[in-house]
Amino acid sequence: MLGVLNRLYLFAALLGAIAATPAAAQTKWELATNYAESAFHTKNIAQFARDVEKATSGSLAITIHPGGSLIKHAQIKRAVGDGKAAAGEILISLAADEAPVYGLDSIPFLATGYDGARKLYAAQKPFLEQQLAKEGLILLFSVPWPPQGIYSKREIGSLDDLKGLKFRVYNSMTKRVAELASATPTQIEVPDLPAAFASGRVDVMITSASSGVQSKAEEYLTHYYDTQAWVPRNMVFVNKEAFGKLSEAEKQAVTDAAAAAETRGWAASIEEMTIKTNALKAAGIKVVAPSEALKSGFGKIGDTIAAEWVASAGADGKTMIEAYRK
Repeated sequence: MLGVLNRLYLFAALLGAIAATPAAAQTKWELATNYAESAFHTKNIAQFARDVEKATSGSLAITIHPGGSLIKHAQIKRAVGDGKAAAGEILISLAADEAPVYGLDSIPFLATGYDGARKLYAAQKPFLEQQLAKEGLILLFSVPWPPQGIYSKREIGSLDDLKGLKFRVYNSMTKRVAELASATPTQIEVPDLPAAFASGRVDVMITSASSGVQSKAEEYLTHYYDTQAWVPRNMVFVNKEAFGKLSEAEKQAVTDAAAAAETRGWAASIEEMTIKTNALKAAGIKVVAPSEALKSGFGKIGDTIAAEWVASAGADGKTMIEAYRK
């Protein structure tokens, strides 16, 4: 009888110990992005989040907040640095006024195709990571948009046709393009494009085929000039402190998932360029090659902006440009 009681006491003690043991903690990250849930960048990030959750057996869960629903685009990087969100995605060049390295990928006619864009990213990446580290951030991955083209309501044969038009800008580089083309720079975010064009607040924009399809450009524009001016990239980053709190296994899971997302994202961008350019045509947009006069005019603008960027970026900027041009 005493043996039975002892076993009962032992069993009760074991049950008590199990009840007192806390469940495995789950870390939750909020990831803010400006882009719609349907955008290929957002879909890629969603897959990244699923990969992380699977690799960590659910110990790290990442919730994606698309369309600027959590934090507006211009505030995302600072908010993540301040810990208001664990992670975020922005168009890199949105921060070009903060540090020259953020503007490199949007220098027009420096890298006009995907091969050039990869080479430019390789030259930029160490300096990009260094700058983000100063702000308490860690780069996870970077994925390009398709090359940029000109959208308008009319034919654009040369830079003279842009004079005086309200030119949609979204960073310091596009603002400079507008200025050098004697157009009027006008800041408009992607979700506001239809209303802005309909109301006459903007006449022309330079952006990707993806953004044109996303914003239903065919409803308010007629022409798309495939200038392939540059290949801008988004970057996904995480708060350094939040990343540091992860276990080594979780950190590795995030790093591995980020590498896969970058590879997948570049392939998706190339596919996106083809699909969305065809979609513009199908929707009734006139997709045309730029005239020699227009290409020449933008080429001169590109030379001016590249020289200005190197002057502002100093020794690091010179090193990046030289590494790219090797």
